[in-house]
Amino acid sequence: MHQSYLRAGLLAVILGCTTGFAAYAADKPPLKLVVGATPGGTTDRVARGIAQEMSGILGQTVIVENRPGAGGNIAADAVARAPKDGNTLLISFTSFTVNATLYKKLPFDPEKDFTPITMLAEVPSVLIARKNFPASDVTSLIDMAKKEPGKYSFAIGGMGSSLHMATASFEMGAKIKGLTVPYKGTSPAIQDVVGEQVDLMFASAVNVMPLAGGERIKILGVTSPEPMKQFPSAPPIGDTVKGFSSKAWFGMFGPAGMSKERLTQLNKAAVEGAQHENFVKMIEPEGGTVVTSTPEEFARFVSEDIKRYADVVKFTGVTAD
Repeated sequence: MHQSYLRAGLLAVILGCTTGFAAYAADKPPLKLVVGATPGGTTDRVARGIAQEMSGILGQTVIVENRPGAGGNIAADAVARAPKDGNTLLISFTSFTVNATLYKKLPFDPEKDFTPITMLAEVPSVLIARKNFPASDVTSLIDMAKKEPGKYSFAIGGMGSSLHMATASFEMGAKIKGLTVPYKGTSPAIQDVVGEQVDLMFASAVNVMPLAGGERIKILGVTSPEPMKQFPSAPPIGDTVKGFSSKAWFGMFGPAGMSKERLTQLNKAAVEGAQHENFVKMIEPEGGTVVTSTPEEFARFVSEDIKRYADVVKFTGVTAD
């Protein structure tokens, strides 16, 4: 009898705590993470991964809203105009800083109209070539490209994307000029590399891994400063082109004017959540790493990245309305 009463008492306490937590969470409005990309891509997966972790940490429902278009600008504009209570945030990516130069006119100021909260992850890319491409390493590729400027084609999965910028940065660093072939998406671009319609491409690790180890493509190098465990035989391009490094980044922003207290709370929750095992495991197949920061560090990074990509975008000669 005593044990029955004890079990009943413990159950009542557990149910009371659960009900109390649910009521506490229900008292808070939901936190919305706006994503300027379609569902299923890396940016969307980063958003959904951190949403799950932050929900438990904050005791607040966190939802993801996809608003793709204009290279992420539609989503960014929505957050720039959102209430300053910190319940509408932006999960953005490299295009955020590229667009500052790529677009002739933006409906927002990428530095003044946002509160940088934290970086979340960085993802390098891989330089691949069609299987019968004459060069099997970066040095040979550069020698060939210098002898015949504009002959060799680089597939671009999206104009203004991080992979487009990796291509341009490589050309700048190696002092070569290739033929840019734009595609509407990474998948059709890779298919044409495999089909030998184009020569070369910078692609994400998650897209290259199914092709690795076979004879469908050549892997010439990786854009990270150090080798990637997914492609152990592919050297860093920076070993040949000194100073070259290119990584897509993903981060969290709020609208300008948020309170310091809310900013501190969100930064702490996002940084803690990004260290959780589930989030780390979600990033690893992309070849990426979790990278977090203070709001001040992230603000400096954004400012420096805008300046860095201004030179790269000008090199491409590409602009968008």
